[in-house]
Amino acid sequence: MKTILVDAYNTFIVEGVGIFEEMYQLLEQYPNKKIILTNANDEQMITFGLDKVPYEVFTLKHSPDKVDPKYYETMLEHFGLSKNDVMYFEHNAEAVQSAQSVGISAYHYEKDKKDLVALKKFIDSNL
Repeated sequence: MKTILVDAYNTFIVEGVGIFEEMYQLLEQYPNKKIILTNANDEQMITFGLDKVPYEVFTLKHSPDKVDPKYYETMLEHFGLSKNDVMYFEHNAEAVQSAQSVGISAYHYEKDKKDLVALKKFIDSNL
């Protein structure tokens, strides 16, 4: 069963709101494991509320950031996963390209549109 990798800030976490409840409800429809991916350092983890999310959080604390393919290689190794074991959605187009460069099926989630129908279609087509 594939793991769903979820971008943290500006995707799962909405500035000034906290957890994007509708996205959380969508993700909870799937029995798959979910992992929140972030660049956040220790201070940012608290500021963004990532210490209170319902899923495991992975960060390399900006060393490197998600725009570097090494981030995804390190994450996969950390969890003992292969590129075929995961799918990912992210608001930063450069980070999406970085994940795709290591073979991860990744979707550019447009944070301003908040199109959960398109997101569901991406998840369903990658299960």
